Amino acid sequence: MRTSGVLHTDVDILVPFYDVDSMDVVWHGHYVKYLEVARCALLDDIGHNYVQMKESGYAWPVIDLQLRYVQAARFGQRLVVRADLIEWQNRLLIHYLIRDAATGQRVTRASSVQVAVNIANGEMQLESPRVFIDAVEQRLRHGPQHSSSIAS
Repeated sequence: MRTSGVLHTDVDILVPFYDVDSMDVVWHGHYVKYLEVARCALLDDIGHNYVQMKESGYAWPVIDLQLRYVQAARFGQRLVVRADLIEWQNRLLIHYLIRDAATGQRVTRASSVQVAVNIANGEMQLESPRVFIDAVEQRLRHGPQHSSSIAS
């Protein structure tokens, strides 16, 4: 069993027709988009999303992405994508779980790693910028949350 994050966000995804392939299942590359929707919701909840990251002088490219497909998602299926914040002080590690909303069955699990890069000089940072750490710590002081939004 994977470690639960210190913060998490759940988003609902309704699989649109344009995400399925000729076999009537979600094309494997679209799962990455679903992860991004959940990651953005988590960063919004922290109060330090991509706009704020850029304004603070840092880009956060994904340097590692791992997915394990368990079963296929299909057109019209409602999915719940959970993003769990695992690490944030030296890198941004997020674990994801995509489940069928009706049954709770696992569809996919994944993880992503991002690192801060100074926009001005292009240098990768060996630790997360203080502004991001402060945002996470401030959010942690506000206690647990369970966000949910719908995307399609």
